[in-house]
Amino acid sequence: MPPKILVVDDTAANLVAMRRLLARCGAEIFEASSGNAALALCLDHQFALILLDVNMPDMDGFEVAALLGESEQLRETPIIFVTAAYADDMSKLKGYRSGAVDYVAKPINDVILQSKVRVFLELYAARAELEQTLAALSERNEQLTMEIAERKRIEAMVRHQASHDTLTGLPNRILFHDRLRGSIQRAQRHRGSFALACIDIDGFKNVNDEHGHPAGDVLLQQIAARLQGHLRSNDTVARLGGDEFALILEDIDDPLLALQLCQSLCDALAEPYALTVGASTLPVRVGASIGVAHYLQSERQDADEQLIQAADRAMYEAKRAGKNRCVMAGLPAAAA
Repeated sequence: MPPKILVVDDTAANLVAMRRLLARCGAEIFEASSGNAALALCLDHQFALILLDVNMPDMDGFEVAALLGESEQLRETPIIFVTAAYADDMSKLKGYRSGAVDYVAKPINDVILQSKVRVFLELYAARAELEQTLAALSERNEQLTMEIAERKRIEAMVRHQASHDTLTGLPNRILFHDRLRGSIQRAQRHRGSFALACIDIDGFKNVNDEHGHPAGDVLLQQIAARLQGHLRSNDTVARLGGDEFALILEDIDDPLLALQLCQSLCDALAEPYALTVGASTLPVRVGASIGVAHYLQSERQDADEQLIQAADRAMYEAKRAGKNRCVMAGLPAAAA
């Protein structure tokens, strides 16, 4: 689309002369015979240049330029005053203050007018090209921002999937071991203590065998939710695989307190479940055998595998003692 030039003059002969002079400039020429007509055209078109006569009735060129300068949309449009009034510097200064960027004196020198118009059309084309380039860069930057955000989202999702169980959303075995080592390091640093619990679900295989694996998956999700709902925010519950879970109970100084907390979890897990599978709701009950091992920094027990083995042995002791109960490593099994 060619650039547009607006010629404003109240004399028809002058408009005809301007049209002839600008015929080969490569721009589309618009004409206005008054200041009001010029303002109306400026609202409907974006002009590369306005050639504005100063001496017009009702509204002179200075007033038109001043009104254009008040509009944020129009104030950047260059104005060349075409007039015989620039006889002194004061008249020129008034023109520049009104918003003119240049002037052409009457009688018009064809070469000078065409040269000035060509310069401003080149400036307009350069500015349009720059704006187009900036718009393309802005669009590309926006695309890059979106791509970076999407890449970060995918990376975060991959990291989460690598460290969390896909069925329950709980930390998996990898993250569990990492947090256990962190708990041991904190306990050694601050001479603190914590407890580790290993959980095996009693009766889970029967649910899978009788109702199918979809029901078993729903049961595991509900078990995970119950465990999370009964633990503190700084504790960790992880799914190690199958129907095996593990707990890290932070800042537990008293082994009997850890045993009491795990017994309350055992009781909660033994409450009935309603499993929605397809259009059916299945009532089931399971239990939990829980083995608990207490870590004290003073014991200088710094191997996470030692602690896991102690809790695991206690969990199997709970199973041998009748299931659905808690056993503290080093203490006899308590009846449920």
